[in-house]
Amino acid sequence: MATISLILRCAGCAATVDPVDPMNRAPYRCPNADRARNVDHVLAWDAIAAGVAQWPTDASTNPFIRYRTLQHNYWLGRALGGTDADHVSLVERLDKAIAEVSGTGFRVTPLVPSAAASEALGVDVWTKRDTHSVAGSQKARHLMGILLHLELRRVAKSTPLAIASCGNAALAAATMAKAAHRPIHVHVPTGANPVVIEKLRALSAKLTECPRLPTDPPGDPCIHRFHEAVKRGELPFCVQGPENGLTIDGGATMGHELADQLAMLGGMIGDVPDRLFVQVGGGALGTATMRGLRDAFSLGVLSALPKFHAVQSEGAAPLERAWRKLTSRALDSLGQSEIANNDGDAAIAAALTDASAHGAVDEAFAHALTHRSTYMWPWEDEPVSVATGILDDETYDWVTLLRAMISTGGWPIVATESALERANELACSGEDPADADETGSASLAGAVMLQRQGLLASDERIISLITGIRRR
Repeated sequence: MATISLILRCAGCAATVDPVDPMNRAPYRCPNADRARNVDHVLAWDAIAAGVAQWPTDASTNPFIRYRTLQHNYWLGRALGGTDADHVSLVERLDKAIAEVSGTGFRVTPLVPSAAASEALGVDVWTKRDTHSVAGSQKARHLMGILLHLELRRVAKSTPLAIASCGNAALAAATMAKAAHRPIHVHVPTGANPVVIEKLRALSAKLTECPRLPTDPPGDPCIHRFHEAVKRGELPFCVQGPENGLTIDGGATMGHELADQLAMLGGMIGDVPDRLFVQVGGGALGTATMRGLRDAFSLGVLSALPKFHAVQSEGAAPLERAWRKLTSRALDSLGQSEIANNDGDAAIAAALTDASAHGAVDEAFAHALTHRSTYMWPWEDEPVSVATGILDDETYDWVTLLRAMISTGGWPIVATESALERANELACSGEDPADADETGSASLAGAVMLQRQGLLASDERIISLITGIRRR
């Protein structure tokens, strides 16, 4: 068996955590997170850096079996004495229980052409659809990575799980918890969708409504109450990397699947699209997808990476604000501040992907990691948008997203409400419509915005993630 490092390392302070250590049963959050608050603390694991050297060839339709050798939980199980067959059996047992609750287990989800969007936007549009996955979105992928860890470490079933969400993440967490016979505490905002609340109650979740209190610090009150619950001993079963670094591991299966699908399509669309659009609220989906694609690039499955565009709404765009601050710092150090002031986002992206800019970009990221509040802070006004699921007060997994955009020549896109509505119309029309809400189709709004700005060339091929089903 290959020797694979299981050490989790904080991207902000370089602290390390050994998940095999019997004294460390909950390696979720950097141990220095409460001591150095202006550092961006996120525990992370990189499969390639850890020693994984081969792309998996398993033909299973379950991504947690097919891509198991790229996942931290697999190597944790092996380090704890389990065999490959033991791990497959564990995934199959959990998947069966999840299917009994959700109506479906985990399956590789389709990458399909969108004739309606292609015609309307004048480019070749493909969509990766997770609307009919477990609990109707990609959120359960993230949580499966955490759940496998809990099962492997035999964390007591009676220990409550905690999450802050009023939508797809909450429903995914409650579904997974019920399947695993674990109690869950869901922190929801006032005015949450009554359809979601009813479903959460049907899944036996404990609900706490979290109004914005005048005594609260800035930020999402649900996150504040969630933090209080974790301090009381509840376990973070969530989709924010800073709160639980293991959440990126399971979500990376989105990128792994996408890489294989691109490679298999080969001559039909080419192995690499020109652009990838991903909707961003808290940021875990984009972070995990790009990690999966980078794994594929490192192991030779993809010959390059597409330009990555993170899409947010006008109602809350903290990532775009952070991108402007970081890129301005880098351009200033290069003596090219006029680009940021005069030439537009595509010119900024092009300038910073040039080899001569690498030193300035690295310095800007080093500064950002240790001066978090200079770049990322909560949106000042209560966010409002038709795409309610991406209205996070902060983009929690922001640094990795900025790296992905700058390294691939992409940039963040702030979508107008009309673009979000148009994207949903395109995603849900044609011969093979997606059953998505405005959050689920928000990534496509990024392409709508670029088309309106005249920035899409007619020979481009683009991919949009469609990840949230319309709740009825």
